Amino acid sequence: MNAATPSSHLAPAVLQREVPAVLLAALKARFAERCSTALVVREQHGRDESAFTTVPPPAAVVFAQSTQEVAEVVTLASQYRVPVIPFGIGSSLEGHLLAVQGGISIDVSRMNQVLTINAEDLTVTVQPGVTRKRLNEAVKSTGLFFPIDPGADATLGGMSATRASGTNAVRYGTMRENVLALEVVTASGEVIRTGTRAKKSSAGYDLTRLMVGSEGTLGVITEVTVKLYPLPEAILAAVCSFPSIEAAVRTTIQIIQLGIPIARVELIDANSVRMVNAHSKLTLREEPQLLMEFHGSPASVKEQAEAVQEIAAEFGGNAFEWATTPEERTRLWTARHNAYFAAIQSRPGCRAISTDTCVPISRLADCLLDSVAEAEASGLPYFLVGHVGDGNFHFGYLIDPDNPAERATAEQLNHALVARALRLEGTCSGEHGVGLHKMDFLLTEAGSGAVGMMRTIKQALDPHNIMNPGKIFSL
Repeated sequence: MNAATPSSHLAPAVLQREVPAVLLAALKARFAERCSTALVVREQHGRDESAFTTVPPPAAVVFAQSTQEVAEVVTLASQYRVPVIPFGIGSSLEGHLLAVQGGISIDVSRMNQVLTINAEDLTVTVQPGVTRKRLNEAVKSTGLFFPIDPGADATLGGMSATRASGTNAVRYGTMRENVLALEVVTASGEVIRTGTRAKKSSAGYDLTRLMVGSEGTLGVITEVTVKLYPLPEAILAAVCSFPSIEAAVRTTIQIIQLGIPIARVELIDANSVRMVNAHSKLTLREEPQLLMEFHGSPASVKEQAEAVQEIAAEFGGNAFEWATTPEERTRLWTARHNAYFAAIQSRPGCRAISTDTCVPISRLADCLLDSVAEAEASGLPYFLVGHVGDGNFHFGYLIDPDNPAERATAEQLNHALVARALRLEGTCSGEHGVGLHKMDFLLTEAGSGAVGMMRTIKQALDPHNIMNPGKIFSL
């Protein structure tokens, strides 16, 4: 696979490492029924939401319940130089969880306790298997919330590992800005802590930021401390239709450049609206739409919404619909979060090859409109959604997984899109991460020198290359 001919269904050709019977016996003896070698369990942990289809499953799955247990698994694996792959709920999109070199999958979903809520400091510490919805349920009574919302009910460990963001990032930032401290099991089985609950620090290397986004290649995250935010006094959601995608994008650019503190602004194209209507039984106008949300005092959200409505009207925006009750807002955003599944159901048996680029907001229209034109010309069914307030958007190309021509067309479209984003000083991944699918794109974006530095860090911290090997870059 190279930058000119990417492929999303075949993993790089690497030798599967043998998992010695003595290691499997040791894991079975230590964890009993929580170490599974059943094929159905291994297959479940050997795939994610990516379009890769030809990677063998891991040799075993261990369901860890504590940091000490994770450390025991890693220590054993290190002795035999066997790969370990962290697993949360399997919602990643770029092949992060695939056992491309074999090994042991460490499932941390049972490490799902909210450990400490420090409401007075606006922080919370959780185990890695806590999902974002569970976290928000746990802190709701304090009047606080955790804003990072990637759509899927992902785990905090997985969100940290992939540097996730989502619909609220335009106002609240990404996991990079919101993770304060981590507990990590290193490749040798040692447990380390990075960062503190203090809001800032100048003490030594920023190991927290090194681990956030490392995709399990440097260690297994076993504890996460994140920021919380006061629940807004008032929340107002709105949906607005536009005559074209360009009009919706120009509206978004104007909103951001004028400094209106919008909390969410999501683009969904007419294809997505049609699919969402069918899936969620809604009656949204089947035109390009912006879904927006405003946080603040009752007066401020009203002022923000009115300002946005005026901007939208200048670009032909119409049919503003307001959602003020929690039930109405939930219905609206649930429909948006279900766009991926709505698209999959629109073509039974299909798989979606997802893209994930992000460009400076001033270049958004150029990148998006040319990419739409290419998608239309290809003849492939597709959908388009985007957290366009920060220049991030996604195409989903719906392919017949048994049709090589459709797969090749989707990959060509993805390659052209990433190349365009990089020319416009953007990135190959705004939130999904690199995994397997974007390894060559990372090399193009960062350059051989920067990727070489990443390799040096990886080899220093993981000399036997056991931590989720074969991801981000090749060794």
